[in-house]
Amino acid sequence: MRQNNTYLDRDDVSKALETLQAGGIILYPTDTIWGIGCDATNPEAVEKVFALKGRDQAKSMILLLHNDNQLAGYVNDIPDVAYQLIEVTDRPLTIIYSLAKNLPANVMAADGTVGIRVVDHPFCQQLLQRFRKPIISTSANLSGQPSPRNFLDISPEITEGADYVVQFGQQDTEEREPSMIIKLDPSGKFEFIRK
Repeated sequence: MRQNNTYLDRDDVSKALETLQAGGIILYPTDTIWGIGCDATNPEAVEKVFALKGRDQAKSMILLLHNDNQLAGYVNDIPDVAYQLIEVTDRPLTIIYSLAKNLPANVMAADGTVGIRVVDHPFCQQLLQRFRKPIISTSANLSGQPSPRNFLDISPEITEGADYVVQFGQQDTEEREPSMIIKLDPSGKFEFIRK
């Protein structure tokens, strides 16, 4: 599989997978900007991500899933409109859901909400399918610094702090944007947080 002249190497996916399974941190490309990731169900791994970014733990992080069938495992009440929004959007979309479940406290916001994106990206798809659990995705920058537009924008502190740096996508110089964010009420009402 090729994207932007970059070959998707199974060994690259396997090393990222082993790092996640061992409770480590990966630096990886997504359907938006480069992210710092870990096993979203492992609170100790999530702590490492907060520490690497220097991020306030009151700020929750996004989770990535590879398909919308997995949502029910992590959200108590999913309005039908969520599936419609995921299907019709032509941009990467993160939805903030109420009543998260089966996740560590340090992954959810103080009000029990969680941001989840069903990701459409060749590397993420393969990794998530093999991992079978959600992965944290937070921008690959120190807290307060600008988000990286491509791999070359990532600071050495971040690349050196990751346990594994994914090879796929490093040569892609396209400038990418963060996802659109919608907050979704259990009633089906939603509001744009970031367009």
